Amino acid sequence: MKFRRLLSKKAKSNPNSEQKNLDEQVIKLKGKFKEKSVKPELNISLLDLAVKNNIDWQFACTNGNCARCRCYVQDGAELLSDVNSAENSRLDLQEINDGYRLGCQAMIVRIGPITAVNKSYY
Repeated sequence: MKFRRLLSKKAKSNPNSEQKNLDEQVIKLKGKFKEKSVKPELNISLLDLAVKNNIDWQFACTNGNCARCRCYVQDGAELLSDVNSAENSRLDLQEINDGYRLGCQAMIVRIGPITAVNKSYY
C-alpha cells in the first residue's frame, strides 16, 4: 500500500525553476535609446522583432543593402540563421567573426536566450 502511494504522488513543480526557464527564453534587444526583453519567435528577423516591439532599431531598407540595422550579437548567435550573401557583401570578414550581423537578415531559427545590440555605422 505504501509503495502505491509513493508511485501515485505527482512530482511537485518548483515555480522558481519554471520562472528561470522562462527567463532563459528571452531575447534582449537594445536599440539606440530603448532596451527591451521580448518573447522569442521563430522565423522572424531581429529587426522585425525589434520593430514589432517598438524598439528604436535603425534601418532604412530591410533587405540588406543599407547596413543600418547592423548589430552585435552578444549571446545566442548559434540560435540565428547562418550568415548569408547580403551580410557577406555588407560586412567585412572581421566584423562577422566578431559577432556582427545585419538585423534584417539574422533570422531566429531556434528558441533560446539571445542578446543583440543595434550598432549602426551612422
